[in-house]
Amino acid sequence: MEIKENLYQQCVGYVNKRLQTVEEIIASNQKALQTETKSSAGDKHETGRAMLQLEMEKAGQQLQGITRMKEILARIDISKKSNIAHLGSVVETDKASYFLSISSGQLKVGDKKYFSVSISSPIGRLLLGKKQGEIIVFNSTKQKIKEIF
Repeated sequence: MEIKENLYQQCVGYVNKRLQTVEEIIASNQKALQTETKSSAGDKHETGRAMLQLEMEKAGQQLQGITRMKEILARIDISKKSNIAHLGSVVETDKASYFLSISSGQLKVGDKKYFSVSISSPIGRLLLGKKQGEIIVFNSTKQKIKEIF
């Protein structure tokens, strides 16, 4: 499997795993809300419901983030070749290798490490639109772009 395809599939797996986790949290909280009945300890009951409601809101926000990541992944065309860094590019510098997609952390293909970064992240914004041979400065460290594919 080509490196780009492998990285892309790892990102898809990351998003699907996060989605599954958030869906499980939502289902668990909905069940807890339904089983939470008025007890003689009224204040304690209301606090419990309020906490569950906050958890549901947090899970809802996470769900929105996952939806945005899925939309970004859907826009990536891994077959697109360009010597200018764009969404879906693999950018190799003399310090690290990056996959411009979603922020899903460190990925591995074989023994090589890649950082999956969003194009709206600080490093992603620096890399976007750059060409081979250009230099970026990130966290006071110069990085020369060796290859873009």
